[in-house]
Parts: sequence; structure tokens; C-alpha cells
Amino acid sequence: MTDRGSGTDQGPGESVHLEAAFRHCATLTAAHGRTYNLAARLLPPSRRRAVHALYGFARVVDDIVDVGAVDDPSGAARQVDAAQARLHAALVGDPGAPDEVGLVVRALAETIGRYGIPIDHFDAFLRSMRMDIPGTPEFRPRYRDMNELREYMYGSAAVIGLQLLPVFDVDDPDAAPYACALGEAFQLTNFVRDVGEDLERGRIYLPTDLWSAFGVDDGLLLHGRRTGTVDPRVRRALSHMIAVTRAEYRRARPGIELLPERIRPGIRAAFTLYGRILDQVERDGFHVLDRRAAVPRRTRAAVVAAAVASGGRQALARTS
Repeated sequence: MTDRGSGTDQGPGESVHLEAAFRHCATLTAAHGRTYNLAARLLPPSRRRAVHALYGFARVVDDIVDVGAVDDPSGAARQVDAAQARLHAALVGDPGAPDEVGLVVRALAETIGRYGIPIDHFDAFLRSMRMDIPGTPEFRPRYRDMNELREYMYGSAAVIGLQLLPVFDVDDPDAAPYACALGEAFQLTNFVRDVGEDLERGRIYLPTDLWSAFGVDDGLLLHGRRTGTVDPRVRRALSHMIAVTRAEYRRARPGIELLPERIRPGIRAAFTLYGRILDQVERDGFHVLDRRAAVPRRTRAAVVAAAVASGGRQALARTS
């Protein structure tokens, strides 16, 4: 692939600042996105940097919302607006002060310019983030059904897959629905895993009609959060949601074959690792209200090793 150019001028001073920005994004990914970080390590270095920049921006904005939406929602809304303004300014060469937001928008602006990623994807992401902040016009603390939840997930998850397609040098229009499905599968996995943590923040993402169908209300969820117990009705609802999420993975799987061969091992690793989170929730007896399911480190290492080996076998087959 021939890169489409940079979004910023590349004088010696700017190069130093840009390297610092990408290093910061890599640090954020390693610290907070274990699955993304492991999968990104299997990508070519330039693509890995781009994934770090995409993750870094999403992480910083997500942290603004998770911390501020409870304690200072109006302040969180202002910070999200400021992050959006600073990203747009960085795209025309003005990333601003080298604080955390300044660093991530500097790296992201370079990535957007290099790979030609539509800015609309990032505006959609920020709109979904505002849906988590009380007092904004977009705010929604609950979602009645999957259609409403998919509106949120378009910005919070589907566009993440769309952002990655140009980074991975994929211009096949048939790939877009698969990329959206994979983003949503990852997001639904997070929703299942984080029910308890989200409840603590006043949010319930899994649809109301799903919980109601199994006789679950807010009181029952809060009781489980306080006591560490899993009511059979909650277990059945979560089991159903895991089945829905696995169906989303199946919908996304054919898209992996549309990726360049050098990219596939990293995405296969992410696909497998995120799916293993659902397995872990089941092994933990659906205890998502009082704890966070985590795939053991040895399992994550084995998945990455298998992805590397698979990539090597494919390369050998091409040359034989």
C-alpha cells in the first residue's frame, strides 16, 4: 500500500513530538487494552502504530466519560466537546498543548491523514460517548431493545471496525458489514462482562426487553451486585445474551478472509481472545455482577502463539 500522506507537516521538531504521541498511545494500549495490545503485536509496525492511535483516542474519551459522567456530567460533556474540537484542529495542523488529549489527537490526526480514514467515523464515536453522559441531548441510561442498542453501538463499536479497514489496506466494500459485525461482537462481549461495573455507573446496556423476558429488573441486578449472588433468572438472561453475541461473531467471521494475509493473524487472535471472555463468564458461573471475567494470561499467550504459527504456515504454503 502507498500511504496517502500525513495530516501534519513533518519538520524535525514535529517528528519528535509525533514519536512521543505514538509512544503514549502504545503505552495506553498496553496498560488498558490487553486483548488489543496482544493482537496489535502481530501486525506490521506501521499498522500497529495506527491501531495504537485509534485505541488511544477511544481510551482517553472513554475514561473522560466513565469518570466524569457520574461525578461531574456537565464537565465530562465539555471535555468530550473539547476532545472533538482538538481532533478537528489537529487535522489542520494545530494539535495544541502536549497534554494527554493533545498527544492522542496528534497521533490520531497523523493516522487519519496517512490512511484516509473518514472523520465522520470519529464524530459518530463521540456522539455515542455523549449518550453515556447525563444532561446531554443524546443521553440514554437504558436501551429498550437491540435496535436501540445498535444505534449506540454504531458509534461505539461498528465505526471502530470501519476505521480499521483503511489501516489494513482493505477497500473491498463487501468487507464493511463484517467489520461492523466484529466491532459489535466485541462490544456485546464487553457489555456481558461488565454488567456489574456499568450498573455501578448507573448504566444498563443490555436491552430492557431481554432482561424482562427472563423476569429480571434493576432491583434484582442491584441485589446481585451487593451480595455477589447470581439469581437463576439473571443466569438465564446472560446465557441468552452470550448466545446472541456468539451469533454476531459467526456473522463477522467470513470477513477475516477478506483481509490481507499479513493482517489476518492479528485479527484472528483478537477474534479468539474476545470470544474466550464469554467462555470465562460461563466458567465463572455468570458472576459478572460482582467481578470481571478475565482470560488467564497463559491462555492469551497460547492464542497469540497459535495465530503466529498459523500465519507462518500460510506463508510457507504460498512459497511451496
